[in-house]
Amino acid sequence: MSFTQGPGAIYDVVVIGSGPAGQKAAIQAAKAGRKVAVIERDRRVGGSCVHTGTIPSKSLREHALRQRVRRVDLMDEPIQSLLDGVGMTVAAHDAYMIAQLERNHIALLRGRASFNGPHELSMRRIDGSQISIRAPIVIIATGSRPRSPAHLAVDHEHVLDSDSILSLAYLPRTLLVLGGGVIASEYAAMFAALGCKVTQADQLDQPLAFLDPELTSFYLEELRRNGGEYIPRAEAVSTRWDGISQVCTEFKDGRRILADKVLVGLGRLANVDGLKLEAAGVALTSRGHVQVDENLQTTAAGVYAAGDVIGPPALASVSMEQGRRAACHALGLLVPSDPVSRLPSGVYTIPEIATVGLDEHGARRHFGGAIVGRAKFEEIARGQINGCQRGLLKLIADPGGRRVVGVQIVGDGATELVHIGQLGLTAELDVDAYVDNVFNFPTMAEAYRIAAFDIVKQRGRSTTSDMVADAVSAVL
Repeated sequence: MSFTQGPGAIYDVVVIGSGPAGQKAAIQAAKAGRKVAVIERDRRVGGSCVHTGTIPSKSLREHALRQRVRRVDLMDEPIQSLLDGVGMTVAAHDAYMIAQLERNHIALLRGRASFNGPHELSMRRIDGSQISIRAPIVIIATGSRPRSPAHLAVDHEHVLDSDSILSLAYLPRTLLVLGGGVIASEYAAMFAALGCKVTQADQLDQPLAFLDPELTSFYLEELRRNGGEYIPRAEAVSTRWDGISQVCTEFKDGRRILADKVLVGLGRLANVDGLKLEAAGVALTSRGHVQVDENLQTTAAGVYAAGDVIGPPALASVSMEQGRRAACHALGLLVPSDPVSRLPSGVYTIPEIATVGLDEHGARRHFGGAIVGRAKFEEIARGQINGCQRGLLKLIADPGGRRVVGVQIVGDGATELVHIGQLGLTAELDVDAYVDNVFNFPTMAEAYRIAAFDIVKQRGRSTTSDMVADAVSAVL
């Protein structure tokens, strides 16, 4: 497609949004020698990942872990003092990302973008002026924002969402968390560890319902250990600030809960408002996310989307990879096949949870069976030394106990440990590879070897049939 004539700035690739997906898409395109522009409506780059989500919340989590060790009372501590260093971290990350864009000769355009057509955009600058931008490839990476149901009256002072929770002046004595997803569970775990009396309520029987229940049970156990509780099958119908000190939340079953603060963590909405996607022929899913195919291409040729704007899993790491892959496919570059089954997921609850590949239920559904090797952290020397004895690593193997098809971990360091399993899946290592390799002692990584031995013990003399091997290859 040629844009040698006509008004407006012309680029090879235009990326809307500078969060994890947008940044990696732009850099990938620039490294391929293309003329690239990033349109960012905020005065800062990095999106909610850097400024209101991943980095600030994980900084608070680290503080929660440290205070748990020191056993200090933080109730009268200004919450901003708990986010020690996060301001510098965010500023440094912001400066680094801008420098990275400059180093790759990527134009950073400040303003709000909207489509005039699939390859033509209008951008309104802060001063109100408007420019036209054209490109044969456009990548939508506008991220998401917290979903705030109207009946729950989020006022960002007494009833908060995941963007405003960290703007609290002080830790609340009591906190009601509505929701059972990743964000709700991470904040519930964090504030419970900081000393707040946390009540988490959701419509589902258990939080993090998409995970292996054996892992989720560790999260619930730790929440209870920190004085919190989880209320299942609870649908909030209203929240009301009493004007004095507490918020009253009423539930469909007639239950009423009083709390100093309420966090509404009921999912996120794609940031598509104002983009005029209809002008580009870009369709949305029934849940309001940008619809994409397996190559991250939207319903409009040459228009791609990546990151939170296309829906779950909405993890920064996955968004980065989606952005890179969208750019690669758009530019005709080689894209590794079948990435989905090897993308790790990390949930920063306390304790951490991390997964890659199939879980036990998924393996049984796909192959009609599975052999599961378990390594409890309490049996690992490093876990005993570090006091990290509450945790579990599950190595999931095919029904013959030969091929590893997934790794599930809960416990301190899970989000780091999972990468050993991820590389094993990518390299298609079998169970015996984890037995035959030497792991440093004492390390938490030794859990892989213990779990592999557990599988070897269970499989006995059985071998993987050709039929099972074919089925495994089809899935992985």
